[in-house]
Amino acid sequence: MRNQNKKLRLLPALFLGLLFIPAAALGQESQKEQRVATFKQAVQQSLAGLRKYEWIETTTVSLKGEVKSQKQNRCYYGADGTIQKVPIGEPAAPPQEQSGGRRGRIKSRIVAKKTGEMTHYMKQAADLVHQYVPPDPALIAYSKDTRKVAVEPVEPNRVVRVAFHDFIKAGDLLSANLNIQSNTILDVNVSTWLESQKDVITLAVSFNQLPDGTSYSSQTILDSKSKHIKVVVENSGHRAL
Repeated sequence: MRNQNKKLRLLPALFLGLLFIPAAALGQESQKEQRVATFKQAVQQSLAGLRKYEWIETTTVSLKGEVKSQKQNRCYYGADGTIQKVPIGEPAAPPQEQSGGRRGRIKSRIVAKKTGEMTHYMKQAADLVHQYVPPDPALIAYSKDTRKVAVEPVEPNRVVRVAFHDFIKAGDLLSANLNIQSNTILDVNVSTWLESQKDVITLAVSFNQLPDGTSYSSQTILDSKSKHIKVVVENSGHRAL
């Protein structure tokens, strides 16, 4: 009888424990959704604010530490909501080497083929930057709905990291540090791939703010270690339209 009474006294505690566990889990899930919503809102506010500006985009491509190309575009958002780019100047054409007979022509063709392949890869790498920066709000919402999001604190009550798995490609990862006091993006980091999943590419994106509070990606560094290629995209000279 004594053991039976003891079991009966334990039942309320067990029942309360079962109630509190789901409540805690629900609280964590609710906080995660709130952080993701804050990040999405910060991206949307940045996109809306940038529609009022034009700016200069400078893209520098380096191979094994040597600058291979640099170009500038004047950028602004068009009526259809996409970024319009107007080239500023034209890059200088590379000097033509003198051919030395048949062997020289064969060598020139090999060099031209390799140069063409590398130029194509560099263009793909530069285009990849714009798939992730700025992050697409629709993809942010999709990642939340498919539960491919993780949230962790970086600085208590100030900075959290929001991470999205399989954001655009299978196996990629986009993470963002978010200031939850000002609801602003501090930085974004991406691990992805271009031609194959063995061809790992990383993106490191720094964010700044304009005088009116609009956030923008000030610098994006793409690094392809397997190809020894680095692409740096800088946005500067913002001017109200």
